[in-house]
Order: sequence, then structure tokens, then C-alpha cells
Amino acid sequence: MDFTIIADNIGLYIQGLWTTVQLVVLSLIVGMTLAIPMALLRVAKNPLIWALPSAYIYFFRGTPLLVQMFMIYHGAGQFRDALDSVGLWFIFREAYWCALIAFTLNTAAYTAEIIRGAIEQTPFGEIEAARAYGMSKPILFRRILLPSAFRRALPAYGNEVIFMLHGSAVASVITIVDLLGAGRIINSRYYAPFEAYISAGLFYLGLTFIIVWIFRQWEKRWHAHLRPRDTSAAEVAAPSLTLAR
Repeated sequence: MDFTIIADNIGLYIQGLWTTVQLVVLSLIVGMTLAIPMALLRVAKNPLIWALPSAYIYFFRGTPLLVQMFMIYHGAGQFRDALDSVGLWFIFREAYWCALIAFTLNTAAYTAEIIRGAIEQTPFGEIEAARAYGMSKPILFRRILLPSAFRRALPAYGNEVIFMLHGSAVASVITIVDLLGAGRIINSRYYAPFEAYISAGLFYLGLTFIIVWIFRQWEKRWHAHLRPRDTSAAEVAAPSLTLAR
């Protein structure tokens, strides 16, 4: 094993790291923007309201991410004239944007389902208390349901972020030089698969560690009210002394 070839080509891995971070962060931001209204539509009781988002979520959760990306990247070429007529072909002809669209649509489906489950697990007492205060439905969602749902959904969403990071490796299949793409280039140049792919794996491992640390900090802050209170010996003894008197 010769890891000097990795040191000599570290710039390629840095480029791949930046591309991976860009794809994951942008897809998560836009995906969350799409997921929130879809989750709200999913909890509606009218089938005419929840049917379309349910079909969307079922499709993107039921098909592999690689297939979705191929449908966008390769399939868009069949509609080139139509896309060109509306000025969208310049987006679909670029592998980067096709991967970003596929990642966004995929993570939006999973995130919407996570938020929907968290909303439906909201204790009924919180809703009743909000109604007793005279809150309208939009205020109820904005002040009670969504903040409470986000706190409960945080651990599951942390897993989705990690899965999205790992799933982004499929971007290298459509010529994007991400972390895995950098490893494939190094392997093709030097025929050193172990060094090339273990180095890419270490970068993914480092990114996963950062994501886990960030979500733990958020959980400590947003779930602080769920942690048991630290009770000193003096506070424990105080009621006993009072009863003795």
C-alpha cells in the first residue's frame, strides 16, 4: 500500500469533498422546504388533499435513488425540444443539476414522512390547550404543532441526513467528481483501489462524525426540558427537615 499517491492528489479529494457537501446541503435545504407543506397536506383528512403528496412520497420512497437520477439525467434528453422551448434544457443537460434535482426530490419525500409522523404523535393535550387559548389553525401549526414535531423528528432526520450523504455517492455514476468520483479517478490512474477508496471512505466517515456531533448538540438544546433535573443533597433533605419540624 502506498498512500503517497493520495497525498500527491489530495486536491482532487478536496474538490470532491466540496462537491459532495454542496450537493447534500443544497438538496437538504430545498428538500426541507418542499417537505414541510407536503407533511401538512399528508395529515389532512380530505383524500383529495392528501392523495397527491401521498403518491409522490410513495414513488420516491419506493424506487432507488440511482433509478431516479437516471430517469432525470438520461430521460430528460427525450424531452429536449420541450425543455428547450421553455428554457430549461440548460439545467437538465448538466449532470450536477440533474443530481441535485434527484437528491432534492428524494430527500423531500423521506423528510415529509418523518415530519408527518412527528405531527401525528403530538400529544392531544397540547392541541387542546392551544385551542383553549383561542389559537387559529395557522397559529396552532406555527407555534405548537411544527416546533413540537421538529423536536421529536430530530433523531430520525439526523439519520436521513446521514443516508443522504451516503446516497450522494451515486453522483459519480453520471460523471460528477464527488468524493467517490475522486476515488475512481485515482484508481483509474494508479490502479490502487484500496488506497483510493479507503481514502474516500475516511472522508465520508469524517463528514458523518460532524453530522452526528451537530445533531447531538441540537438534541441537547431542544430536548433539554426532557432531561431529569439535577437535585442536590440539600434539596432532597429540605422536605425531610420541614416534616421533622
